[in-house]
Amino acid sequence: MEDKLILEGRKAVLEALNNDRPIDRILLRRDKDKPLEGTLRLIAGKARERKLVVQEVDRGKLDDVSEHGHHQGVIALCPAVPYVEVADILAIAEERSEQPFVIILDGVTDPHNLGAVLRSAEAGGVHGVIIPKRRAVGLTGTVAKSSAGAVTHMAIARVVNISRTLEELKEAGLWITCASMDGTSLYDADLAGPVALVLGSEGEGISRLVEEHADFKVSIPMLGRIQSLNVSVAAGVLIYEVVRTRMKAAKL
Repeated sequence: MEDKLILEGRKAVLEALNNDRPIDRILLRRDKDKPLEGTLRLIAGKARERKLVVQEVDRGKLDDVSEHGHHQGVIALCPAVPYVEVADILAIAEERSEQPFVIILDGVTDPHNLGAVLRSAEAGGVHGVIIPKRRAVGLTGTVAKSSAGAVTHMAIARVVNISRTLEELKEAGLWITCASMDGTSLYDADLAGPVALVLGSEGEGISRLVEEHADFKVSIPMLGRIQSLNVSVAAGVLIYEVVRTRMKAAKL
């Protein structure tokens, strides 16, 4: 099923149904001689209202299709999520009459981390997320589930060359801001303008070549003995500092 996006779990499937996401087929667990109850019954009702194909199957069938085994009794088979162009992300900001706000992930390979970043990005009003085509995770069912449905709403571009993309964003007027342990405290940075936040991979951080394109670097103050954060947690902190800075600037 390489050409399908497998949405697993009740929240992810319900989010897709509520937002009219294209769905080819829904697989529901049906215990013998027991009617569907709770969220599964709600999902079945919404799917049939949309005249979608709903198949009631046993747990074994769901386990076979599942990518990670945590399907909660429901799987939706969807057309693959279409990637957008970087220009499309900038167009979203223009349509909203907002300063562009972009997240760039340099080599994030863990699907749970990508999903969590997408969730924070969507909640924080990010216009789009950019990921590389090579040596990084793409959009999978695990990413979709970890994003709690945010993958349905977020514009995601997949590019061949991150460095070249950063130059394009600079030409469009964005300030390239890299998360780095040796950067200025993010609480001293001005993040109210058009910004592209760059975060690195779980183990290696941002590559040297990508970091060379940064206009400035910011760090998250670490007050304990642990000197680094998970990339998805760091993304959440940085995203909401941008939100705070912009909301404060809007009141002036």
